[in-house]
Formats: sequence, C-alpha cells, structure tokens
Amino acid sequence: MTVLIDMTVLIEVTVGGCIVDMKLEVVMVPVADVDRAKAFYTDTVGFALDVDHRASDEFRVVQLTPPGSACSIVFGVGLTDAEPGSTRGTHLMVTDIESARAELVERGLKVSEIRHMGSNGWVPGPDPEHSDYNSFAEFADNLAVGTAVAADIRNHVER
Repeated sequence: MTVLIDMTVLIEVTVGGCIVDMKLEVVMVPVADVDRAKAFYTDTVGFALDVDHRASDEFRVVQLTPPGSACSIVFGVGLTDAEPGSTRGTHLMVTDIESARAELVERGLKVSEIRHMGSNGWVPGPDPEHSDYNSFAEFADNLAVGTAVAADIRNHVER
C-alpha cells in the first residue's frame, strides 16, 4: 500500500466558461484482512480512524486519513473486487522527509534510506538543495496485513 500525506489533488476543468474544483478525497485500497490493515494504518503508520461501519458480515467500510491530509484511504468488505496488494503509486507528501522517515521507523516500519535523483541517477541521502519532490523513501506493508502497498514518501517544501 502506499500511504497518502497531503495528497489533495485540485483539477481545474472549464465547463461552459466556469472553472469547477475537483478534489480527490478517497483512494480505495483492497486488503486481505480488514482488522489487521486497520491496526497497521492507525497504530503503526499513524493515520486517524474516521469511519468503521459494518452493516453486515458482507459489508464493512473503514476510512482512515493521514495526518494533515484532505485525502483518505478506504478499505473493507464488499467494496471492491480488486486483488489485495494491487494498489500502486500512492505517495505521502511531507515537508521534512528526514523527520517523517525517523517517525515511521520509530513506529516500527521498515523504511528505506532516503535517496534523491541526481543528474546521473539515484544518489543516497536527501536532495542537498531540498528541491520539491526530489527526495524519496519507501515502505511497504511489512507487517503482512495483506495490503502490500509501497508508500513513496516525497519531500515537498511549502512556500
């Protein structure tokens, strides 16, 4: 699974001369074990629990939101026929990648070392210029809750 921090997407669409805001609010994440996924994202990754609604044994929805994000993840029972672990390319945006990585490691996640893209390819460590979207660290569902989503943590400096 990939985790989302401040993953709000604003798309401007011109409709009849008007601009309509569209915001991404939820990303569906298929999981194998809802309770273990919920514990992983709340206890280990640090997401807030927004909703845990079970209408029956065939329908349950869990919604979690990363700290500071306007976009949430949703998983549950009876929501999708997508395979657990099929979510790819989710990114968490942070303003301090070194602190974010340290916090996740302290919470028990196995997070890759920080790296950045240089003129000749990947270089260890954060981007020395701290340019937007150029420092990365990754983690996956290393607690085997059945999400297998790789989270790409990217540095984004708000100006």
